[in-house]
Amino acid sequence: MELKVPPALVFVCFGLLMYLLAKFLPIGYFDFFGRLLLTKILIGLGVVIALFALFQFRKASTTIDPTQPDKASNLVVNGIFKFSRNPMYLALLLLLLALGVFLGNAFNILIAAGFVSYMNRFQIIPEERILLNKFGRSFKDYCILTRRWF
Repeated sequence: MELKVPPALVFVCFGLLMYLLAKFLPIGYFDFFGRLLLTKILIGLGVVIALFALFQFRKASTTIDPTQPDKASNLVVNGIFKFSRNPMYLALLLLLLALGVFLGNAFNILIAAGFVSYMNRFQIIPEERILLNKFGRSFKDYCILTRRWF
């Protein structure tokens, strides 16, 4: 299952779980002043982070296909990648959090945590193993200096 399911599909599945939870779980609803504003801010942050990451990949002329990290031609460590080793996945998490806030069910935070756990186990750790084999000490140094998520 490692690297087999595209992260975009994982994101959609977890988003659907959030929707179903909010629709059918009769408890956990919340509302607060500024909830829609917070939703928009989280969406904006997610989109901006994703666009910066895509730009960095394109600039480095390397693959953006997360199911084939062995095809990476360059190790991207500058720009947004100075702050997060996985800004694309961070962007997806922010979008899921935005959905959770929009839906207004407190239990959706558990689904977002499940997304992080799934991505760590089935996407990020296998990617890191491949990148370590491919880029060696450079990638190891990068991992020491830069956090996995944020």
